[in-house]
Amino acid sequence: MQIIWQALATGLFISYLPSKIIKFKKNTGAGFLGTLWGIPLVLIAPEDPVLYLVYMLGFWVLAVWVCKKVKFKGYTGHDNPKIVIDEMAGYITAMAFLPHSWPYLLVTFVLFRTFDTIKPALVKTFDKMENAFGIVFDDVTAGLLTNVVVQICIIFM
Repeated sequence: MQIIWQALATGLFISYLPSKIIKFKKNTGAGFLGTLWGIPLVLIAPEDPVLYLVYMLGFWVLAVWVCKKVKFKGYTGHDNPKIVIDEMAGYITAMAFLPHSWPYLLVTFVLFRTFDTIKPALVKTFDKMENAFGIVFDDVTAGLLTNVVVQICIIFM
């Protein structure tokens, strides 16, 4: 069963790729690849706002549940960099109630990666939580922040 949790947590093991290619670098780009996995998840999501909300909330629950269940041999920290389901949840959040078109997919991708990397105050609050909820909700909060910025830009453009 652990292999299933690992497959879900790592985006079908995509987060293992960068460390196989770049062995000397601390930040391997696994979060970037996890966010890329978010794009097809958004594209298959319903565009109806109510259904998207249900989809998004369900994914949050799944992500927290997977993070509680997954274990990696030899890793003792609370937020293993190989876990990327949290980036997927964050990107799905970033795209909430936005058109599923390439300009929006690209802008939210860049903003989300920026907020996830620099971790503004509210994002950092969740990042400090040493549990599955914190693992997922620092990225969900970065996604919410991204969504708010994009929504404000839409209003004023």
